[in-house]
Amino acid sequence: MSALRSFLVLLFAGFVAASPGAAAAEEPTDFISTLGTRAITELADENMSQVDRETRFRNLLNEHFDVPAIGRFVLGRHWKVASDEERAEFLDLFEDFIVRSYAVRFAGYSGETFAVKGSTPGPKLATLVHSRVLRGSAEPIRVDWRVEPRGEKLVITDVIVEGVSMSVTQRSEFASVIQSSGGKIEGLLEALRNKTITADTTGAQ
Repeated sequence: MSALRSFLVLLFAGFVAASPGAAAAEEPTDFISTLGTRAITELADENMSQVDRETRFRNLLNEHFDVPAIGRFVLGRHWKVASDEERAEFLDLFEDFIVRSYAVRFAGYSGETFAVKGSTPGPKLATLVHSRVLRGSAEPIRVDWRVEPRGEKLVITDVIVEGVSMSVTQRSEFASVIQSSGGKIEGLLEALRNKTITADTTGAQ
């Protein structure tokens, strides 16, 4: 897990450096390559306060990832039975969960880099961009980025690490929390609320 967590810093660094409103005409491989090669310094500055880091992270997350679509996917079948109020709160808490979980890790960035290795067509209009995370003398990590057009820009809708979808993994974890709460989405909302409160008082975990 330590290698995966270390990689997650790079994963979210990848979307940072793209120009605002990247055009959909841009090649997905160029989109990801640009993100990867220019990203690290944006959030890994050790002199940056955690508040500033989280603010930048949140803005860039919303700019380059389709967070609402990812949120709906990870909630799975429970999205259909959730009330409008529960859906709205879940999406807010899910965004907070991502920001608080990962923004802090940029301060511990350890110098990983990655190289784009091509792409293949995905489902519908999606493209899977293939890359390798380079970790010095350690074995590279295989990472695929699911990129989709949204109007005049490209967005990332999933990241697959060594064949494991991060969205599918999160969906399974959230479903387990809901199941242990008697099938009530309120159990997941409460867990996410507590996660946010803990992060506010002790720093992102």
